[in-house]
Amino acid sequence: MVDITHKITTLRTATAQAVVKVGKKETITAIKNDLVPKGNVLEMAKTAGLFAVKNTYQVIPDCHPLPVEYTSVDYEIGAQEIHIVFTVKTVYKTGVEVEAMHGASVVALTMYDMLKPIDKEIEIQRIKLLHKRGGKSSFVNTFSSPLKAAVIVCSDTISAGKKEDRAGKAIIDKLNQCDVEVTAYDIIPDEAAIIKNKTRQYTGNNHLLIFTGGTGLSERDVTPEALAPLIDRKIPGIEEAIRSYGQQRMPYAALSRSVAGMAGGCLVLALPGSTNGARESMDAIFPHVLHIFKVVKGERHGE
Repeated sequence: MVDITHKITTLRTATAQAVVKVGKKETITAIKNDLVPKGNVLEMAKTAGLFAVKNTYQVIPDCHPLPVEYTSVDYEIGAQEIHIVFTVKTVYKTGVEVEAMHGASVVALTMYDMLKPIDKEIEIQRIKLLHKRGGKSSFVNTFSSPLKAAVIVCSDTISAGKKEDRAGKAIIDKLNQCDVEVTAYDIIPDEAAIIKNKTRQYTGNNHLLIFTGGTGLSERDVTPEALAPLIDRKIPGIEEAIRSYGQQRMPYAALSRSVAGMAGGCLVLALPGSTNGARESMDAIFPHVLHIFKVVKGERHGE
């Protein structure tokens, strides 16, 4: 199965359709008047669809078991067609489009099974996804020109050449995936004065300034203290999201003093110095955090 452990949990919705075409108008009349020998077609098919959607992962090998938290089955009955509209919702890490299509398919198959004794020309048509929402694609922001970012690694050992940087490179990889242009990549020691100077140097001509390292509790971890007087407005929600995401994977994440705030028009982030900590912090907030650059321009959240 595909690894989804890095994904965030969001409200996810999918709506699918299937069309059942009957061979004669009398079949539709029998359905409406509950005269089909095998029983009430609409209710039986709906029940079958509800069972099906909950068990999609047992039928489709690559589907994950997930909590199905809402399901609806609606019918649009025409002269010789029944349109099945199947909606599924969950709050989870992966989408429910296959669940919705599976549910619609089983509703249609149940109708076929119940109607075949009275109509030999039943057809199932146009099983497809109508729309979905809630995954990464729902939170992608487009900008007229690329956003720019500087990445700073704060580490005495790395700056002294005693250790290779991996955390900063993990951050750069994520920025590249989000189409953010990396304009600078520096490695500096854990010195408050240098951190402040780099902040002043890069905030004026970048949209993002991301530090990695120096957010722990040792005497040399001074990144939060160095940044504090240079940040105009803290953004606690980003800090909370980073720590919450990390703690679900590593209990020590609660000890991190990650920082998020605005310095003028630049978003400043201070992330953990470990490779996993930096990577997971980026996964926790990107790409949706980039929406901040629309909000600061006065655009509404839904735009």
